[in-house]
Amino acid sequence: MFRSFFPNPKLFFTSAIAVTVAAIVLFFVIGAPIRSVISIDRFLAPAICAPAANPAPGATADSGTSSTDTATPAAGTQTTTAEATANTEAAAPAAAGTAAVPTPAAATPANCVAEDTNFLTGAKIWEYQYILMVTVLFCTFWYLYDRNEWYWWSVFGTAALMLSVYGQVQISAWVNDWQGGFFNVLQQALNEPGSVSPEQYWPYVVTLFAVLTPNILFLIALNFFTSHYVFRWRKAMTSYYMAHWPAIHTTEGAAQRVQEDTMRFASIMEDLGTAFVSSLMTLVVFLPILWDLSTNITELPIFGNVPGSLVWVALVSAALGTALLWGVGIKLPGLNFQNQKVEAALRKELVYGEDHENRPEPATFQELFANVQRNYFRLYFHYTYFNLARYAYLNVAGYIPLLALSPSILAGTLTLGIYQQVQNAFGEVASSFQFFARAWTTIVELISIYQRLHRFESFIPRDQEPIREPLSGASR
Repeated sequence: MFRSFFPNPKLFFTSAIAVTVAAIVLFFVIGAPIRSVISIDRFLAPAICAPAANPAPGATADSGTSSTDTATPAAGTQTTTAEATANTEAAAPAAAGTAAVPTPAAATPANCVAEDTNFLTGAKIWEYQYILMVTVLFCTFWYLYDRNEWYWWSVFGTAALMLSVYGQVQISAWVNDWQGGFFNVLQQALNEPGSVSPEQYWPYVVTLFAVLTPNILFLIALNFFTSHYVFRWRKAMTSYYMAHWPAIHTTEGAAQRVQEDTMRFASIMEDLGTAFVSSLMTLVVFLPILWDLSTNITELPIFGNVPGSLVWVALVSAALGTALLWGVGIKLPGLNFQNQKVEAALRKELVYGEDHENRPEPATFQELFANVQRNYFRLYFHYTYFNLARYAYLNVAGYIPLLALSPSILAGTLTLGIYQQVQNAFGEVASSFQFFARAWTTIVELISIYQRLHRFESFIPRDQEPIREPLSGASR
């Protein structure tokens, strides 16, 4: 399943995880000095001006004493209105010579800005450049160390898929930030008609379309690439199995394993793999955002004020849901595996009937079909209570953010922009935490396919290397 496509799968995936962790640590530890040397953001993004030093409120320019020292009468004294006026007039020239000295305005260099408002900020440009550099180094290592005939799809193609997933997560984070400003402007425009000018409103809309329109074209290209990626994986598996066909052709359902299961395994692994990586990246990006947004929440129902409250709500609700669905769905993988066995037996008998008039015999066919019926009825029963738990949890989980925000909504501490940001960020984090709960039926299907292919591969010697095809681009 893996060694037919990836070079040395155990080492490949272990090295990918190790490189990812090391790259993240290095980025936060020594990323700044590296950025100052090799980053291209200084050529593409404006520099950020250093904050100007402002004098402390109430401080004078010479002696540092507060102006209230001369304005406050001594304790126990009484002054009339005329005396107070005379004292004020007498003190005015002195104050004009000391505290009224104007502070020179800090000069702002012409080649810097107070804030980088571009979609691709300097920090983001450096972050993307760093990730791209690490990816190129990883792919180069495997090109030199252990390149197989599927290298450009298994190594380079997998890296490209991971980069595309990261890009989609970054766009989601940007949209979340965009929603905060846009919905605040929208709330102001609805509450105070005429208070928002077209110059304030339309830049939000134009910027959104400028970001999402190219992304639509990218998603189309990504879908095309992914389809080819899955088929190349299927082709690698099929070539591997057919090279060992003499040893495995007597296995029950061998034809189905090669023709159907290779396609389904490659497709589901790609879907689940990218979804799982996307969930991890989403947590890395959105957890800090959701933690910061939690400062706008006054308190949680029952529990009161909890630091990072929304993060804990998302984590606990997802953990409970995952544990619930795992418990009620624990029998499903075995039943799906058994279902494929009885279906294969029935299919095999029908195939014999295409070449032999006396096959299938009525008694044999009825027995085989009865086995299929029995297994399907068992599946229907077990999926009934599994779906009850699944749909109940997923429907209730959709309203958890509203319940968590209820005290803050009633207290009026949330703007429409913050509410939209919280809803979006909470949804991203909760959906990532709920990955196993939402994908459990697909995981069950993948487990059953894996069990069948694993048994199928057990007839191939474990020390047998994959049969390598000629390195021809046309053949792949």
